[in-house]
Amino acid sequence: MILYPAIDLKGGSVVRLRQGDMDQATVYGSDPAAQAASFEADGFEWLHVVDLDGAFAGASVNAAAVEGILGRVKMPVQLGGGIRDIAGVEAWLKRGVTRVILGTAAVRDPDFVKAAAKAHPEKVAVGIDAKDGLVAVQGWAEVSDMTALELAKRFEDAGVAAIIYTDISRDGLLKGLNLEATRELAQAVSIPVIASGGLADIEDVKRLIEPENRVIAGAITGRALYDGRLDAREALAVAKGG
Repeated sequence: MILYPAIDLKGGSVVRLRQGDMDQATVYGSDPAAQAASFEADGFEWLHVVDLDGAFAGASVNAAAVEGILGRVKMPVQLGGGIRDIAGVEAWLKRGVTRVILGTAAVRDPDFVKAAAKAHPEKVAVGIDAKDGLVAVQGWAEVSDMTALELAKRFEDAGVAAIIYTDISRDGLLKGLNLEATRELAQAVSIPVIASGGLADIEDVKRLIEPENRVIAGAITGRALYDGRLDAREALAVAKGG
């Protein structure tokens, strides 16, 4: 079970939002590259980066900050936020991103996502952000009429590397992961599913490795790390079965 520390970028700074609300941003630092290096030093094997401004704008906005991260760390980076066409996918892969995350595009242009996944096997993930079970897009500003499972099923056998499932109602609130919904999704599709939204403490990590939840491939953690509620090394030891 892989733990992914999160760096969310807004105006070049490291922030965390409450339920995806850009007006409720807590700034945790002005040097994203240094934060990435700190996570790498802690022993994390992957890094999850989101260009929040890009998610709303529909194009990469915090490119300089992302490039700074890529130049500082050796661990693989998955990047989402504002990547809406094949040129954007290929540009970031060429710059050193290991995996791009497509969210809004997965709803609005599934054929593009399938084509990108076919052209770049294991390099494309689908971000499914759900509010009351329905998929939200455009930086969570709009809610569609599609369920998370319906969207996930679109990409079976498409070569998608992973699905990142976020429960918006819990994101940034430290209420605990929605393990039931994440587990149900992971059981319904063959694509690896990563849990996101609400991881609060070491107890959440322990629940992730319980037998019924081992179908979940990984989890993203943000505010719990920044607020000191989760010790990185302890969490990694638990995630590895220690």
